Amino acid sequence: MPQDAYAQAGVSQRAADRGVAALVAELSRIETGRPSRSVPLPGHYASVLRLDDRTGLALGTDGVGTKMVVAERMRRFETIGIDCVAMNVNDLICVGAEPIAMLDFILCDSADPEICGAIGRGLREGAELAGIEIPGGEIAQVGEIVAGYELTGTAVGLVDLDRIVTGERARPGDVVIGVPSSGLHSNGYTLARHALEEIELSDSRLGRPLGEILLEPTAIYVRAVLDLLASKRVDVRGLTHITGDGLNNLLRLAAPVGFEIDEPLPVPAVFELIAELGGVGDEEMYEVFNMGCGLACVVSPESEQPACEILEPHHPGARRIGAVTDRAGEVVRRS
Repeated sequence: MPQDAYAQAGVSQRAADRGVAALVAELSRIETGRPSRSVPLPGHYASVLRLDDRTGLALGTDGVGTKMVVAERMRRFETIGIDCVAMNVNDLICVGAEPIAMLDFILCDSADPEICGAIGRGLREGAELAGIEIPGGEIAQVGEIVAGYELTGTAVGLVDLDRIVTGERARPGDVVIGVPSSGLHSNGYTLARHALEEIELSDSRLGRPLGEILLEPTAIYVRAVLDLLASKRVDVRGLTHITGDGLNNLLRLAAPVGFEIDEPLPVPAVFELIAELGGVGDEEMYEVFNMGCGLACVVSPESEQPACEILEPHHPGARRIGAVTDRAGEVVRRS
């Protein structure tokens, strides 16, 4: 594939950014006739509304994207619900919130009870891993619009207003700790599928069938991060869910700083295969995929060891991957 392989595969991040900007421009003009409850968190992972003087309600929404295409081809829907939960709750924890519930939304051409049941089993498992409830949801049968299934969710959580994690306290010299991903998670599947389209999903050159590797559920980081935030030994200054845009997601933190990633986590073999067969350059790979790092935690230098001790039992392999720099708006990767 040529340069900007993701756009060639059918996904233009630049177009998406322009679309978001146009949408937000209109939504920012909403007049409710009363003072806004919104806590300003521009560009962050979740929105927060003030419930009272102490408590905020965190909200986020996300879906599984075209990972569902792989599930449909494999006729395996029992784990895709885990991905839906993960993509939502992992965003909420990045503002320091404790997720408490999620609603799911299934868009399909026709609701098959067997498929819906399998999706439900994954949602249940994901909810139990995250410690949340799923008290309701919606199924919309719109065969004139879609062929197949789409799965999204909207999650809510609670956060003390004076403990919202924005990243504004990050300082040069702070440590960036990387927490391993379980694989592709739920981003970049359009590019991945195009790069791997000549390989059967049963191909086992990576030690397991390719389809199983692509359907590996997204890691859920809730319990690890809640333990981190509760620790008196750790000063958490920023939390970043590494999704689309890769390590550039670090720039969503509020402080005017940069980041140097000098000890990146090991890259799973599936990413190397995508790069090789898709002709995707190293730079674009790190802009589209998590490349083995699903979450980044920014902590004070003295918090590095206790933070790793807390994260490691939940997600083996969590360790320092870099540091905060004074080069604002810049993410430099050295390997």
